[in-house]
Amino acid sequence: MDAEALRNLIPELMSFVGRFEDCFVDQRCRGHLPRYVLGQLSDLDRKSVEPIALKAGVPPRTLQEFLSLLSWDQDRMRDCVQQIVATEHAGPNSIGLVDETSFVKKGAKTPGVQRQWCGHIGKVENCMVTVHLGFTQGNFQCLLDGDLFLPESWDENRDRCAEAGIPEAVVYRPKWKIALEQYDRAVANGIRFDWMTFDEYYGGKPEFRKALSDRAQKWVAEVPKNLCGWLTRPPVTTQPHVAGKRSRRHLKPRLVKGAPTAKRLDVLLKRHPKLRDQPWQQYRFDDREQGPSVWEAKHVLLDPFDDGLPGKPLLLVVARHVLREGDVKYFLADAPPGTRTETVLWVGLTRHRVERCFQDQKSELGLDHFEGRRYVGLMRHLSLTLVSYLFLMRAAQRRAGEKSRMDRSSSASGHLLADYKQMAARPRFPRLTAAAQRRNRVPPTTQRRRSQIPRQTHQTTPSATRNPARKHHPV
Repeated sequence: MDAEALRNLIPELMSFVGRFEDCFVDQRCRGHLPRYVLGQLSDLDRKSVEPIALKAGVPPRTLQEFLSLLSWDQDRMRDCVQQIVATEHAGPNSIGLVDETSFVKKGAKTPGVQRQWCGHIGKVENCMVTVHLGFTQGNFQCLLDGDLFLPESWDENRDRCAEAGIPEAVVYRPKWKIALEQYDRAVANGIRFDWMTFDEYYGGKPEFRKALSDRAQKWVAEVPKNLCGWLTRPPVTTQPHVAGKRSRRHLKPRLVKGAPTAKRLDVLLKRHPKLRDQPWQQYRFDDREQGPSVWEAKHVLLDPFDDGLPGKPLLLVVARHVLREGDVKYFLADAPPGTRTETVLWVGLTRHRVERCFQDQKSELGLDHFEGRRYVGLMRHLSLTLVSYLFLMRAAQRRAGEKSRMDRSSSASGHLLADYKQMAARPRFPRLTAAAQRRNRVPPTTQRRRSQIPRQTHQTTPSATRNPARKHHPV
């Protein structure tokens, strides 16, 4: 990118951030937005508040107040991001991506920090965890939402929560419930997903799968190999059970006596003739970032184990990587009849896009550089990073279109970030005209509804030891 193109980025950035002016109540607060975004896009080694402020030539305390004290609406900012994606990046084969990421943190003051599984380093560590909803369509990808996972130990100590500024309404919720709330918010803001996909942790939660099906949402879930079900639906009865001269009418359905028990997926693959004797079919996928890969797959209808009974029949696809021995994945799909196995496999393997979003936001935008101790500061940092990454991806997509005839071995975002790092001088931020502000303003959204999920007080297994068999994907 030449010098003239680099200079043109600043008016483009100002025009873009002008679309979020409704999130702020005064000009002084609004002026910090481009400073923070440009700081995240810059070549700073550390992109916490102090380095960003010093690079922008303002006192660090002003940006600290911008994150934690000044009055502005970070939820409205997140909604604006989603409305921009809904109106300007919608298209066929759009996929929603659910995943979580973690940040290693020292001490005990950062909201949500405790010893728990840290996927970033692949072991139990003192860290905080955030749950995210991503979006991909064609060559475009971004994150739409992010929320803190509040561990039960924090929820049980409301004094500790108050010290970190965590509102009473923010309570412990399982990660799949956080993801479901994010999905509902995105749909309310106009996002339409042709498919949803998620890893085996979320795929192993039948409540999450059923909630998406109840919303008429198609999904492909990677599921753990110890998930149980039937390839031949067992007989179910509601007839009274006779024992001697006495009989007791069962009000709930049950398996008939002698019906086969549900088996694990890996056992079905080895022993059930519907899977064992089915030949492997080969599929090739070409990804712009990961390159070509070849998988072999089998498919069959599965009745998953659901509270002792066979659940809704779902499509099961078992896939193994041709070159990586032992790399076997199990995918369940709630898909219309006639859906091709290749489609299910393609959607399930697209999940790596959200991991790329995490990688970009951590390595280039400082997603994990948050150093505050206040909940509102963390949530605002997450929303601001959504804005920075959306601007980056839009510019990258446009530049990729300009170079569509060129063979590029690395991602478009990598090219653009390299160009940004050539910007040594601090630019001035021209103010938009009133007409431009009206043109770029996002239409008002409906007021966000508070979560209807009641506070949970029952005891469950701590997250650090829950699901030891879960396969984690470091990001």
